[in-house]
Amino acid sequence: MKIVSDFLVIGSGIAGLSYALKVASHGKVVIVTKREISTTATSLAQGGIAAVATTQDSFEQHIADTMEAGAWLPDESVVRTVVEQGPKAIEDLIEWGVNFSRKADQSYDLTREGGHSQRRIYHAKDETGKEIERALVEAVRVHPNIEVFDDHVAIDLITEAKVTRRRLKPDRCLGAYVLDRKRGEVFTFGAGITVLATGGAGKVYLYTCNPDVATGDGIAMAYRAGASVANMEFMQFHPTTLYHPLAKSFLVSETVRGEGAVLRRQDGTAFMAQYHPLKDLAPRDIVARAMDNEMKTHGDDYICLDITHRTAGYIKDRFPYIYETCLSYGIDMTREPLPVVPAAHYLCGGVKVDIDGETEIRNLFAIGETSCTGLHGANRLASNSLLEGVVFGSRAARKSITLQADGFPPFPSVAHWDSGSARNSDEEVIVAHNWDEIRRCMWNYVGIVRSDKRLVRALRRVQMIQEEIADYYWDFYITSDLIELRNIATVAELIIRSALKRKESRGLHYTIDYPELDDVHWKRDTLLKKVF
Repeated sequence: MKIVSDFLVIGSGIAGLSYALKVASHGKVVIVTKREISTTATSLAQGGIAAVATTQDSFEQHIADTMEAGAWLPDESVVRTVVEQGPKAIEDLIEWGVNFSRKADQSYDLTREGGHSQRRIYHAKDETGKEIERALVEAVRVHPNIEVFDDHVAIDLITEAKVTRRRLKPDRCLGAYVLDRKRGEVFTFGAGITVLATGGAGKVYLYTCNPDVATGDGIAMAYRAGASVANMEFMQFHPTTLYHPLAKSFLVSETVRGEGAVLRRQDGTAFMAQYHPLKDLAPRDIVARAMDNEMKTHGDDYICLDITHRTAGYIKDRFPYIYETCLSYGIDMTREPLPVVPAAHYLCGGVKVDIDGETEIRNLFAIGETSCTGLHGANRLASNSLLEGVVFGSRAARKSITLQADGFPPFPSVAHWDSGSARNSDEEVIVAHNWDEIRRCMWNYVGIVRSDKRLVRALRRVQMIQEEIADYYWDFYITSDLIELRNIATVAELIIRSALKRKESRGLHYTIDYPELDDVHWKRDTLLKKVF
C-alpha cells in the first residue's frame, strides 16, 4: 500500500506535533508513531520548559547559562535564536491549550533547575510533559488535515538516490518505508517533506529513564541515508533516577533539587560543595560524575536525595506525581530521602541540521532530540529541550512551507518495498540476546567515565553484533524488535566512534585518557557521515 502526503512526520512528541500543527493548514499531514500517539519522552518530562519571563531575567542571562552548561561548545547564534524565540514558543503552547501552573494571583509559577541563574521554568506541577502532550494530541486529533498512524514503525528513508540507484549530491528524501506492527505489512509513505522527530536513544544503555520507544530510529535512518550526525559522544545521564527494583528507572525531576533537595551519601553527608560552587544545582554532567565518584569511592549502591526539610504539604502540592509514585514503592519523600542513581537520559548529539532544522538531504528535516542543532553543545541545560522542540518545530514548518511553494517532484511508482526471499524467523532469541548485549556493553564501557581501551573493546563487540544483525535482517521478515535492534546497534557505533574521536574531556564526555579541556583543538563538533 502507498500513502502520499505533503508532509510526513515520523514521531509524536512535542517537536513533531508542534510542526504538524504549524503546517496543517498548508496541506495533508501524516504522522507515523511507533506505539500509541502519547507514548513519547515528552509525556514523561516532569520539569518544564525554559523561557525568559520576568524583569529580573534576560535573554543574555539565559544565553550565558546555556553556553556555560554546554561547556562553551554550543553555537551562540543558535542559542540566541532559540532563547529569543522562547516567549513565542510559550504563547503557542498556551494557544494550543497547555495549562501551566499558576500562583494564587494567576501569574505563572516559575521554578528553577540546575544550571539556571533565574526562575524561568514554566511547568504543570511535576507532569509538564504529560500536560503538553495532552494538549497537542487533542489539537492534532481534531485537525481535518492531519492523519495519525499509530503502531507504525519507520524502517528506512526513501531517497532519490536509492530509487534511481544513482549517486546524487545532494540527495532528496521522498518519504519512508513503514511497518504496520499489527498487520506485519510494510507500507510506502511518500511525502514532499519528511520530518524526523523520533526522540532520543536512551535504550542504547542498560539503565535509562527514557521510554521503550527511544531507540534512536531517526538518527540511524538519517545516517544510513547519507546525512551527517554530530556530537554523538554527549549522552546526558540524569543524576536522579529512583533506585528501586520495581521502578523501571523512574526519573525524579531536576526541579526537586531546584526547590532545595540535597544530595547526600548514605551516611548523611552532603558532598556537592566539593565539586561545584552551585552545589546541588550544578549542571547535570558534574552532578552525575560526582555521584558516580561518591558511589565508587564509598562502595554505595545509591545516593540519597533529601528534601525532608520542606513541609509535607509543600512536597505533596509541588510534586504530586513524584510523591505518589515513590509512595507506591513504599518510600515517603516527606519523611525519608529518596535513593537515586544516574541513568541515560538525553542525547545532545544527533542528525546535523541548520537553523531551520533541515539536513543536508533535500526535503528532509530533523527536529527535537533526534537533531543536533547547536543549542546544547556538550551538555543540555535543564528544560531547554522542550523549548528547542517547539522553536525548531516552528522554524522547520516555515521553511517547509517555503519549499512547498516551489513544488515537489511526483512520487516515483518504482519506490516499493521488496521482501525478496525473506522468511519467518524461528530464532527471535537472537534478537533479544543481541539487544541485551549491546545495552550492557554500552553501560559498562561507554558510560559516565570512559577510556580509549574500553571504547575500542566496545566498538569491536558492537561491530560483531552488527554483522549478525545484517545477516538476520536480510534473511527474515521485518519485525519491530529487529528494526529497533538494528537502530540501537547503529547508534551505539556512532556514540563509540564519536567518543574515540574527541581527545579531551568536555561536558558529558569524560575520559581518563584525556581528562583536561582542550579548547585549542577540540572546541568543535565531531561529525560522522556514512561512506557509500
